[in-house]
This record gives sequence, structure tokens and C-alpha cells, in this order.
Amino acid sequence: MTSRAERKYRVATALQRRVGNPLLRRMPFQTLLETTGRVSGLPRTTPVGGRRVGDAFWLVSEFGERSQYVRNIKADPQVRVRVRGRWHTGTAHLMPDDDPVARLRSLPRFNSAAVRAIGAELLTVRVDLDG
Repeated sequence: MTSRAERKYRVATALQRRVGNPLLRRMPFQTLLETTGRVSGLPRTTPVGGRRVGDAFWLVSEFGERSQYVRNIKADPQVRVRVRGRWHTGTAHLMPDDDPVARLRSLPRFNSAAVRAIGAELLTVRVDLDG
């Protein structure tokens, strides 16, 4: 990763950790992804943007495998997603062969713009929702 991309990653993650995520997690209809911490074993909740399509929820990680929630998914793919105020359980799959830029075009515009502006290593994630 170039030094510019590294700076961008550090600034974005610091802002997300201290400002964005704590505020967004409190909003009742913000979409949330809950993973299990790979070290602590505790639930970790991350605000995400994405879209439910049938029995799957699609999102794009702006920092790919560097994102903490992606690392947690790699350790334990069982997740929960809160969509429109309702929690759904499911299994997350990392989709490195999917075109994340094309996928962003099918997701809500606000999310797409934010991920494109911030993101350096885009990675598509699909969550297969249970029942």
C-alpha cells in the first residue's frame, strides 16, 4: 500500500472509530453488521451500507481484508445484519472474484459514494440470510 493510501486508511479508520460508528450505531434504521470478535469472542457491531436482494445482503468493504469486520468474518462467518430495524442471522462470504465497482452501482448511492471516496482496497461481501 502506498504511503498516501496508508494515510487515507489511518485517517478514515480513526474518524470511523471515534465519530462515525458510535453515532451511526445509535440510529434505529442504520444497517448494522454484527460479527464475533476474532480475539475477544465478543459481538462487534459495524454500521454498513448495502442492499438486501432476496435472501442475501450485499455490501462492499472499503478496505478489503484490512477491515476489522472482514477479519472477523474470516475467523467466524456467522453474522447478524440489522436491515430496516430488524435483525437477521446469516453466513458471510468474501467475494474476491466479484467486481466491487460494479457491485457498488447496485447499492444505495450514498453508500457507494462514501465507499468509493474512502476506499482503497474494495472487497464484495455477501451474507446469505437464514430463513
